[in-house]
Amino acid sequence: MERTLTTPAPKNATAPASGAHAYLDLLAREASAVEFEGPILQARAAGADSATLEELERAKVAALQVRAVLRRRAKREAELSALFDTASDLAGLRDLDAVLQAIVHRSRQLLATDIAYMTLNDPERGDTYMRVTDGSISASFRRLRLPMGAGLGGLVAQSGTPYNTADYFADPRFRHTNTIDVAVHEEGLVAILGVPLRLGTQVIGVLFAANRSARPFAQEEVALLCSLAAHAAVAIDTARLLQETRAALGELSEANTLIRAHSESIERAADAHDRMTGLVLRGGLRGGGVEDVAAVVTEVLGGRLTVLDDEGRPLVGESGDLEVGVFDAAQSSRALGRTVKRGDAYVASVDVGAAPLCTLVLRTDHLVSDTDQRILERAAIVTALLLLFRRSVAEAEGRVRGELLDDLVSRPELRGLDDRARRLGIHLGAPHVLVVARHDGQRERGAFWASSQATLAHGLATARGDEVVLLLPGDRPGALARRVAAELSASLGRPATAGAAMATGPATAVASAYQEARRCAGALVALDRTGDGASAEELGFVGLLVGERREVSGFLAGALGPVLDYDARRGTALVKTLNAYFGTGGSLSRTAEALHIHVNTVTQRLDRVGQLLGDDWQEPERALEIQLALRLHRLRTHMPDA
Repeated sequence: MERTLTTPAPKNATAPASGAHAYLDLLAREASAVEFEGPILQARAAGADSATLEELERAKVAALQVRAVLRRRAKREAELSALFDTASDLAGLRDLDAVLQAIVHRSRQLLATDIAYMTLNDPERGDTYMRVTDGSISASFRRLRLPMGAGLGGLVAQSGTPYNTADYFADPRFRHTNTIDVAVHEEGLVAILGVPLRLGTQVIGVLFAANRSARPFAQEEVALLCSLAAHAAVAIDTARLLQETRAALGELSEANTLIRAHSESIERAADAHDRMTGLVLRGGLRGGGVEDVAAVVTEVLGGRLTVLDDEGRPLVGESGDLEVGVFDAAQSSRALGRTVKRGDAYVASVDVGAAPLCTLVLRTDHLVSDTDQRILERAAIVTALLLLFRRSVAEAEGRVRGELLDDLVSRPELRGLDDRARRLGIHLGAPHVLVVARHDGQRERGAFWASSQATLAHGLATARGDEVVLLLPGDRPGALARRVAAELSASLGRPATAGAAMATGPATAVASAYQEARRCAGALVALDRTGDGASAEELGFVGLLVGERREVSGFLAGALGPVLDYDARRGTALVKTLNAYFGTGGSLSRTAEALHIHVNTVTQRLDRVGQLLGDDWQEPERALEIQLALRLHRLRTHMPDA
């Protein structure tokens, strides 16, 4: 009996230890809760007593409790890991959409729901709209907008309080709308949890986790989703701040660029202003600095610049390619006091007393800024100042020079005229030409033109009634007279007729040359040569009448010189033949009889005369001049002192 009683004792003693070991194995391999019933079932099958079974039951309960603790800790570890990953995403935030998508995806995984999504509040429309979804299958659900206070999401967005429901459609706490219910039904959602996205006291949206079957949400799940929502709110705020920072940096960069460009424009304008101001201060009569102003403008602004005077004639550049609209633009510019754009041309014009003074036309293929247009306007003003200065100096010097020339031609007996001339750089003993130009144009303009020409040529000029008088260095009176006539006619827009004479020597020589030049200009008008210019020597026998010195030799050389030279070289009798020809009234036969030669010989001699004097030698006016020259030659032959 003792053996029978003592035998079961060891079995009962080791059973709890074996059971505890079995439960440790189950915990170690993370067995399911159902498997923890296995050791008890095995003990019952082995015939274990009630004490052993009770001990195993206690071990099972303890093991299950340990299992629950371990599972909670594993879940908490996963949650913390997810939060840590989310914080890492925020630390390296580059793309807000990617970060929000990751948060929504982790929410779905950690809460083991069918879908997770996020809405953001729209302050302008007063509702909340779908921003990110994970697990959604409905397109209309992804486009859903929830009015504030409507549905579970609208209530969370309005109140800022988490809400959850195991069965949304059966929950009377929420204000259902047809739009929301249709979208939720289409998505198949039943259980929904929503927590607010907060920035301080402001709710900016809602983070959701939802199932397509009924299920309650534990408080731990609500807390976890709130933590993720807090991270999402931080991400949104950080992205907003980054966006604002980038925008601010962009605005600062743009402002800096504008300021730099404006500063460069101001510096360029200031530099141009200083340079053009220096030109005004240094600008003299010769050239007036206008070319230098144009050089500054083209250097600063680029393009091609044309400077026009008050008559639209170019002072700098070419005007041939200017369009008609440019001159209309110049008129508009003077009226507005601003630069006017016409096509690719920028026009700035200045007037004085409603009369145009100068116009600047800048042709360029790039857009000219307002600041650069101001530079062009400043250049126009500087050009106008230089031209006015030039005109004032010319007028002042012209008055002095004009007074001297007036005295030389009208009162040559005055003492000190030579000294006055020397002070103005005029040496009367040097070769000079006196030109008298008659015109019926604007007297003031003619006087200004003459004064400018005299100043440039280091001569003298004055205006006397309807004529201008110039005393200019030179020794070719005929050529100078023609040039004065042409240029003065172009300036006045009306014909001017100029006579010229040499004026070398004392003041009395200038007065005599003036009278001869006047008679020469009058003779040109009488000969219907208005607008032409000539000296007395170039007027043929008329020059004998108007010339002060009655220069016979010059007249003979001009009218008969080639024939006289031919006879002298060849020993021919062309002059004798001409005398006989004109003496017989132009009859070839009578000329032949008078000279006792054959008619053919007369014809040959007259052909030679035509070769020497020109084909027009028998024209009435030319023939008269030749006959007069023949008579004078005959007189000089018989009167050597004539």
